[in-house]
Amino acid sequence: MIEQLFDPSTYVAGVPFEMLARLRREQPVVWVEEPGTANSPAGPGFWLVLRHTDVQSVMNRPEIFSSWLGGTQTRDPATPEALRYVRRMMLNMDPPEHTRLRRLLTRSFTPRAVAQLEVRIQGHAAAIVDRVTAGASSGRCDFARDVAADLPLLTLAEILGVPAEDRMLLFDWSNRVIGYQDPDYASSAAFDLTTGSGLAREALKLRPTAAADGAMPDPRTREGMPDLYAYAHLLAEEKRRRPGQDIMSVLLAEVDDDGGRLSIEEFENLFWLFAVAGNETLRNGIPGACIGLLEHPAAQDDLRADPTLMPSAIEELLRWWTPVMTFRRTATADLRLGEAAIRAGQKVVVSFTSANRDETVFADPDRLDLRRQPNPHLAFGYGPHFCLGAQLARVQMRALFAEVLARMGRLACDGRPAFLRSNFQRGVKRLPITWSCLTGPGG
Repeated sequence: MIEQLFDPSTYVAGVPFEMLARLRREQPVVWVEEPGTANSPAGPGFWLVLRHTDVQSVMNRPEIFSSWLGGTQTRDPATPEALRYVRRMMLNMDPPEHTRLRRLLTRSFTPRAVAQLEVRIQGHAAAIVDRVTAGASSGRCDFARDVAADLPLLTLAEILGVPAEDRMLLFDWSNRVIGYQDPDYASSAAFDLTTGSGLAREALKLRPTAAADGAMPDPRTREGMPDLYAYAHLLAEEKRRRPGQDIMSVLLAEVDDDGGRLSIEEFENLFWLFAVAGNETLRNGIPGACIGLLEHPAAQDDLRADPTLMPSAIEELLRWWTPVMTFRRTATADLRLGEAAIRAGQKVVVSFTSANRDETVFADPDRLDLRRQPNPHLAFGYGPHFCLGAQLARVQMRALFAEVLARMGRLACDGRPAFLRSNFQRGVKRLPITWSCLTGPGG
């Protein structure tokens, strides 16, 4: 049944690639029903777009396929107020509002700031592998938790100017938003308040608690994340008083083309975007890439033998895993896409996962080919909303896997991975591996 593609529990067992391939051939723009669940009422349904060229067309035409009309999550916001809330986020804006904020952010990522970040990322990657190996020649670990989780958090803390001791707040916040469909993540509380900053202690006075039935408030609403917004507000005030060298301090001081500056509310919403989207995509992309290397041991040998392969390997691993599976737009007018007659106001959901396995674009698309050229994958999106952090994500993945392959040696599975219950993020909750240092050529 096509509705399986919308059911978050489907993805606990993995992506149904065979179904996606069949639909690409037979119904590349297909209607999907939205049945109700225990926590959500039934929705009106949506068009699912599966071919690479059609996904690009949707993502590159905001005047026809709007991010603002209904937001970018497949499920409609529950109330008009919830819709007004998501519309204030850059992720859910159309030009020209989106253009203004994106331009301010782009200016803030100065060459000097990015160069400093890259140096820090190299140091963080080495320190993570130091901690995991602890001088041993072999061992076992949970790659998702022990290796992949920390680097995005440390990098984001640098970008946002968040004290290092507060970085696990970013971990909890992203868990609660991205993992709201998964009971293991919905009430994430890994942060230790006793080790946090004064900002964290003040903000966490507002942390939501579970209801009598164990349910947490919807984290996709402002009311569901009061601690995140309180922290962002306090952080912005602090940076306005005492600006630092971090990118968010630079952003708050930037002046737009009309002589205005970023408002505190705009900063709060950008903080949400960085803290959640900036963390979770890479946190799942890194262990997803590791799964690719575990399933293709020869690829590990190729990368060790020729480190210059690393840039193209990272692009291919991102295509092969594709952390963000879907994104939603809303049609602004009646139109046709392929053979589908789409009406104004209907939801149009693109599948990056399907587009990145499109056999008309990628030869033998299910094969991991570290030398694949060209590789026009859509793991970072396409068009006006192409991921601002794409280059830094690539830097982090290259730095971490260079350290892992050089110093942890041969990687092998040590049990089955556990995947996130989500129809949005292709998440990896646990990835048990063994590692053993190589003793010479060939291991």
